[in-house]
Amino acid sequence: MFSGTVVGEVWATKKVESLRGLKLLLVQPDFLPTSPGPSKDLVVAADAVGAGIGERVIVAYGHGARNALAMGEDIAIEAAIIGIIDNVEMESSYEKHTTP
Repeated sequence: MFSGTVVGEVWATKKVESLRGLKLLLVQPDFLPTSPGPSKDLVVAADAVGAGIGERVIVAYGHGARNALAMGEDIAIEAAIIGIIDNVEMESSYEKHTTP
């Protein structure tokens, strides 16, 4: 999972059947495990909670995203918004630890 901010909507009039009825949003991740700071990459995520532009969200990735949306069915999704962040608290000194 990762956190990020919804920065846009994606409209697709033609899509596979498993995506019909799903709202697709563009999310800018706060950071990804492969980058040291805010990511410039955008992620297209299916919205499971009614998020909107400007909201901070929690995004599930891979198998977790598919489970959140399809209750175990296999669908064509790699990322899903599974929560809207109200508040984040953390210590003032935070270091990102990476594995060598």
